[in-house]
Amino acid sequence: QVQLVESGGGLVQPGGSLRLSCATSGFTFTSYAMSWYRQAPGKERELVASIPSVGSTTNYRDSVKGRFAISRDNARNVVYLQMNNLKPEDTAVYYCNTAPPMNQLFQESWGQGTQVAVSS
Repeated sequence: QVQLVESGGGLVQPGGSLRLSCATSGFTFTSYAMSWYRQAPGKERELVASIPSVGSTTNYRDSVKGRFAISRDNARNVVYLQMNNLKPEDTAVYYCNTAPPMNQLFQESWGQGTQVAVSS
């Protein structure tokens, strides 16, 4: 059973930082590229960042480039998202999952997400 458990969100002032974690289980973590996604109120879920199963070539949506950093610990089956210089438009529920294209198993296995609120 695939499990994705996100944590680390919270309320932060603009310019602040947060580090999100996603603990995974139920699948061979090292076989999958992983991603962070987010969904703001009233908007569709969007891809934020991706990291391959091995190697260091990461990818980011333009709006977070230079501020966010995705990483993974293959020994612990955990993926991280370091978020710096946060902006109000980063406010959303953040989720982790495998990178696109996502097979049906993972499409049905979204976690509860972790809420990030950026406000003064």
